[in-house]
Amino acid sequence: MRIALVAGELSGDLLGAGLIRALRRRYPQAVFEGIAGPGMLAAGCSGLFPLERLSVMGLVEVLRHLPELLRIRRALLARWRADPPDVFIGIDAPDFNLPLARRLRAGGVRTAHYVSPSVWAWRQGRVRGIARSVDLMLALFPFEERFYRDHAVPVACVGHPLADEIPLVSDRAAARAALAVTAAGPVLAVLPGSRHGEVGRLGPDFIAAAQGLAERHPGLQVLLPCATPALRAQLEAQLRAAQAQSLVRLVDGRAREVLAAADLALVASGTATLEAMLVGRPLVMAYRIAPLTYAIARRLMKIDRFALPNLLAGRDLVPEFIQDAATPAALCAALDAWLTEPARAQAVCAEFARLHAELRRDASEAAATALGALLGPPAAAVPVTR
Repeated sequence: MRIALVAGELSGDLLGAGLIRALRRRYPQAVFEGIAGPGMLAAGCSGLFPLERLSVMGLVEVLRHLPELLRIRRALLARWRADPPDVFIGIDAPDFNLPLARRLRAGGVRTAHYVSPSVWAWRQGRVRGIARSVDLMLALFPFEERFYRDHAVPVACVGHPLADEIPLVSDRAAARAALAVTAAGPVLAVLPGSRHGEVGRLGPDFIAAAQGLAERHPGLQVLLPCATPALRAQLEAQLRAAQAQSLVRLVDGRAREVLAAADLALVASGTATLEAMLVGRPLVMAYRIAPLTYAIARRLMKIDRFALPNLLAGRDLVPEFIQDAATPAALCAALDAWLTEPARAQAVCAEFARLHAELRRDASEAAATALGALLGPPAAAVPVTR
């Protein structure tokens, strides 16, 4: 058995590594090949091209690398048409993987895609192209599964790997001890994003909101994890400009530990909202993009909520502030409400725990089980160990 996979970035490589291990337990003779990062390579996947070739973000960067991306896709298509794998699995990177899957499927190769694009949120017409591209969509969230079923696309919800990885109850005392947080005052985690553009747009207002909250709650401690040294330098400059060096403590990496140590969080939209929910901390979400980009995107959007906890619950669990609404005063007031209304915070955290349990499905094993519909039963029963 031969299984082809393509991961487009390190987050996909982590998913792919877990999936390969789960598939190998069921199909011990399987051979894996494709575009892989260090995790997938260590799990036994043969790399045809370096993953870094596909890890391109931003319109200008994509255009600059487009000739190489197209060349790689043509090479993969030629290889797998000449010697078809039993299945092709695209892992995220939909702009690269779905067109490749569509051409392979037209040639008789069974195909799956792991991690749904946000087709449920905007440009929903793309689902017709997805239906032509894949025999199976492996979705992370239940609301995605419902969307695909409504559009007659074969789908399995496998849960989110972060829900498997993060314990159902995060140990605040242990996280505080690890970070040397000793004072008794409330602790605020501030996560303004992991890219320079996000931090540039949100960092100053997040810092100002923290300053306002400190005025209302003397003894407040503020922890801000920095994803990279370059982002740390950017944030240090913002703290100097705001004269907030004594209030905000920068931490190199360790974002999840910072969330676990905190009483509440102020985060940019995206996976950080999910991580804060899974750690079980009440949060305020904000996001801001270029005005023209927002004006165009808003016309295409089909959703009224953006924070993943709200999307998962189907109602407003946490405050969201988008574009001009994301002012320091508004953010500060929303954070203050979590500290001054403990019963509300406790109720929301209870709902977070329910959602966490719903997403905790052993994603790699669930994905491998679902792929059995395309691969057929294992030649011999192999015990599944976790």
